[in-house]
Amino acid sequence: MDTPILDTQHLPPLHPAIPPRKKGILLINLGTPDSTSWWDIRRYLSEFLSDRRVIELSPLLWQPLLQLIILTFRPHKTAHAYKSIWKRDTNESPLRYYTRAQSEKLSALFQEEDQNVVVEWAMRYGTPSISSRLDFLQEQGCQEIIVVPLYPQYCAATTASACDTVFRALLKKRWQPSVTVVRPYHDHPLYLDALEESVRTHLKMLEWLPQTLLASFHGMPLESREKGDPYACHCDKTARLLKERFEGEAFGFDRTFQSRFGPKAWLQPYTDVVLQALPSQGVTRVALVAPGFVSDCVETLEELSLRYKEVFMAAGGTHFTVVPCLNDSPAMITLLAALTRPLLPETASAKVLPFKSTRPQVTA
Repeated sequence: MDTPILDTQHLPPLHPAIPPRKKGILLINLGTPDSTSWWDIRRYLSEFLSDRRVIELSPLLWQPLLQLIILTFRPHKTAHAYKSIWKRDTNESPLRYYTRAQSEKLSALFQEEDQNVVVEWAMRYGTPSISSRLDFLQEQGCQEIIVVPLYPQYCAATTASACDTVFRALLKKRWQPSVTVVRPYHDHPLYLDALEESVRTHLKMLEWLPQTLLASFHGMPLESREKGDPYACHCDKTARLLKERFEGEAFGFDRTFQSRFGPKAWLQPYTDVVLQALPSQGVTRVALVAPGFVSDCVETLEELSLRYKEVFMAAGGTHFTVVPCLNDSPAMITLLAALTRPLLPETASAKVLPFKSTRPQVTA
């Protein structure tokens, strides 16, 4: 499909300037506080925990508890977690750093291909906001925008919440751009290639071999699955397809769920409970990968790498490691390009970043 040519010769004298037509890509991740200060943490948590997609309770019941109790005490604990992983050289969280890097590297790739594409990034909670980045893309002449929720597995609390915010922003626009949302990519071959590559590369750097590889996904209340949320099924499929790629290896494989809170039952088995039980079963060497996170963040760098390691070692474990997320690796940028390129015009001959898999080749 050819890009339409604008007829500027017949515009009336006072017609506003028309920028060149471009395609926009907006990468969206969950969010992060602007700093580790109590107020910034509180502001971030308030926005996050006030989302009806995240906490499905009546605001009349939830908001007094949230504002008067939770947001009085929780910021101190959360600030401690962020301080332990904060990137002091750039004064930002790893999630912000890697999301920006993904945007910049994807933009550079499309520039090499002479694609008329503007790539931006936003956070569902915190800054930069989704609405501000949509405004910027339109100011750049983007009347077609591809939205990429950076969640491999669809979940109402993440993917749908990001889309809600996009559509709410569109409600305020007189001239709305066309918007396309990239589908979940939990079973995309390049996503699985990238995960496999990251695990194999990390394990090669170790001086020991794990007895078990745990794939830990962020948990969700069981009732979300009962209400029709496909998240658990997407996690199961990712884990199954990833497990198939390690069949024949000397280590076992299991799928677990982390980050539960509150009194309700969540998806099981729980990662920390499994880690605590493994040493008594003779498993003292564990590697952990978090397929649901494409960028390292407080859940992977603090919860998994620090707190869960303490749980495992205290129970008798001897060796523990967490595989880094895909972050801004070439494999991740290749994946993002593959997800968005089919939605761009004139991309049949576009190139793909070279990505050499280290997956063992089966010979006859």
